[in-house]
Amino acid sequence: MLTKKQHELLVFINERLSETGVSPSFDEMKEALDLRSKSGIHRLITALEERGFIRRLPHRARALEVLKMPEDAKPSVKPSPAQKGFRPSVVSSPDFQRGRSAPTQVSSPAAGVVDLPVLGRIAAGTPIEAIQHEVDRFSAPEAFIGKGDHYVLEVQGESMINAGIEDGDFVVIKRCSDAENGAIVVALVDDEEATLKRLRRKGASVALEAANPAFETRIYGPDRVAVQGKLVGLMRRYN
Repeated sequence: MLTKKQHELLVFINERLSETGVSPSFDEMKEALDLRSKSGIHRLITALEERGFIRRLPHRARALEVLKMPEDAKPSVKPSPAQKGFRPSVVSSPDFQRGRSAPTQVSSPAAGVVDLPVLGRIAAGTPIEAIQHEVDRFSAPEAFIGKGDHYVLEVQGESMINAGIEDGDFVVIKRCSDAENGAIVVALVDDEEATLKRLRRKGASVALEAANPAFETRIYGPDRVAVQGKLVGLMRRYN
């Protein structure tokens, strides 16, 4: 037996996954359920997980899968007009402004162009909240991307500046669970914080190395770091 809020959240997550294939963010859940803080969402998700209605996907921060729905499940959270049927496809790059999301235009990608999801911001400095959901789309030449599953992140911070990666840049990441020593990767630390760093393996330890002497290299046990992708490209807008 689910509480009213648990039921509403489960229906909302299921509807969003059906519409976009991507889990809603905690902020979107909080707004949809009219809660004051994300701590309430944490409790509801834990309760749904314990009751076997959802599960968190490993090595994918805040990615959720609905395992089952109550027999009496009915839509109980009305999505906003912006959320309902929202399927952005092409970024209008001339209007890009550093530090904010790009506006979108609904369009089909041209031949030879790959449509990539923008999954939010990634820290190049102190780890911040892990990437969690699609916020936009970015079109890029297919020859530039290569084969494989890719996504885009906006860089926040300056710890990788000596590697040519600046605050506000957009990095193209090839999704993978491992990378060679010395590669710049998206690393998920303790299943909750994502950061962009150079990967160094030293014996049984994993070092996430900055490319700026003002930032320290952080060393972790191998079970604390999961590679979520490898840097393969970078896009920058010049004003």
